[in-house]
Amino acid sequence: MSTLLYRGHTYDQHKECAKKPAVQLTYRRQAYQTRQAEVRPMVVQLKYRGVAYTH
Repeated sequence: MSTLLYRGHTYDQHKECAKKPAVQLTYRRQAYQTRQAEVRPMVVQLKYRGVAYTH
């Protein structure tokens, strides 16, 4: 049993959590991995009131 907090009030949870087997999700794995490999890190330089920041 766990205690929940909502808007400053605590509540006790009286039911057990659902016990489901873990599932690994995939979404167009090949397309996702290909696009990830193509991405190059970008160096962005921002300037605010004459002060330079790098992101």
